Amino acid sequence: MSFTNSPKQDQKRGIRTFHARQGRISPLTAKTITSHQGSFILDPQAPFDPIATFGATPVIFDIGCGFGEATTAMATAQPEIAIVAFDVHVRGIARLLQEVDHGNLTNVRALNTDAVSYLNHMVPTDCLDGVRIYFPDPWPKARHNKRRLIQPDFVRLLVSAMKSGATLHCATDWQPYAEHMLKVLTNCSELTNTVQDFAPRPQWRPVTRYESAGIAKGHEIFDLIFRRT
Repeated sequence: MSFTNSPKQDQKRGIRTFHARQGRISPLTAKTITSHQGSFILDPQAPFDPIATFGATPVIFDIGCGFGEATTAMATAQPEIAIVAFDVHVRGIARLLQEVDHGNLTNVRALNTDAVSYLNHMVPTDCLDGVRIYFPDPWPKARHNKRRLIQPDFVRLLVSAMKSGATLHCATDWQPYAEHMLKVLTNCSELTNTVQDFAPRPQWRPVTRYESAGIAKGHEIFDLIFRRT
């Protein structure tokens, strides 16, 4: 069986928020994906059932998990929660699953799909205890700003899936995007900022590879933590 990094765009969305990278993957990556199908990898074409998947454990969506280092660090430090990690790139999902195996983690599941489409079609309302979106693509060029993940329509999708009291935690090292996030989240009537503007960096949030790259460039890090009313 062969796999390719070729996520399909949801025809109803129109605008893609991620870079589509093509290419064949290694035999190890293919083996990792195949061996975890039906167990740690959820079916992107099946409705999400939090009770069937995790029982009564609180569920967090980690959107854009990259290679999974932060995801597995959070799952290790917080065994009382369950994390569903999203990424459109199969190599990242494979690396995440290798880390899950290495840590013998049982509270992580993966979805190799576009979170926007999945939230649109497969996620019931009021089922999430939190959403974490760390260092999404900032799309820094003005003509690409519309591709940014954090937009009013997407936030409405998140809010619909979140329980009352659930938290939405975003982080970025790109100041214009941080200001955009703050405006979009503040303008959502069903979200309340936990602080006045940007939140102090929580000590429990792991440093991601994208965050490290931003720090190396001298970028300031911005955290935003909002609560569902």
